[in-house]
Amino acid sequence: MILTPHHLRFFLTTREHSLPLFIESIGFNSRQEDVSRPEGYPCFHWIQTVSGEGIFTFKGGTFRLGEQSGVLLLPGESHAYRRATKVWRTLYITFDGPIAAAVLTALGLKHTRGYHWDKDSELHTFGEGILHSLVSERDLSGLDASANMYRFLTLLRKYGQHSSMPSLSHNVERLAPVLAFMEQNYASPDVGLSDMAVMMNVSARHLNTLFKQAFGVTSYAYLIVIRLRKAKEMMTEYPHLTVKEVSERVGFRDASHFVATFRRAEGITPERFKLLYT
Repeated sequence: MILTPHHLRFFLTTREHSLPLFIESIGFNSRQEDVSRPEGYPCFHWIQTVSGEGIFTFKGGTFRLGEQSGVLLLPGESHAYRRATKVWRTLYITFDGPIAAAVLTALGLKHTRGYHWDKDSELHTFGEGILHSLVSERDLSGLDASANMYRFLTLLRKYGQHSSMPSLSHNVERLAPVLAFMEQNYASPDVGLSDMAVMMNVSARHLNTLFKQAFGVTSYAYLIVIRLRKAKEMMTEYPHLTVKEVSERVGFRDASHFVATFRRAEGITPERFKLLYT
């Protein structure tokens, strides 16, 4: 650890680097200096503004880092940043691990990109919370830091917004009426995209765009996910029901379509599922 009046930083030990996801370093800089790294940084690198403003340059473009904003950089990504105000305070985290790239890909964070978020989101102070926990009590195993790093990335996925794109939490909140409608009407085979689009007062195409932004699938595909979840709950709670009866109760028009859809999604047939879980 390096501790000065202006710079607080922790380097975690090599023992902690055996974890699948680990924090390499984390710190706070109350007087952020200008930095240029043509060769990039060897680990994943997150930097956010605590107060003031900076200008971040990467991939030939610039991103202004005001309050409630940050940049996530991939390893080896050429970049530079400089102050835009007299005082620029930053918090940064460098991290890596055998599953780091896979986690970022799964969360849709696999690109070097600038993010911003709402001040009242949990993301706003979470990084500072990690740093404060290290100051108050040394995490000798590295397990708490690893768990916190994963939690931080999920919060970035949930609350982080890039360009003019809304955050996941905003999309989910906006889709709440449709999601409630699906939960209440999944058993009806007549539920269609047009019904849901009218409810949202948007086009069917835009509704699908909202679902893809929030969940990575179309609205109909999400409805199928709900129907399959309800089918699994039904088969475990009421094992006496036939596959045909279950398919009808969760909104499929015929049992063969239900069986094919279930097998494609779950890797086993409904009958096999019943044998495993009842």
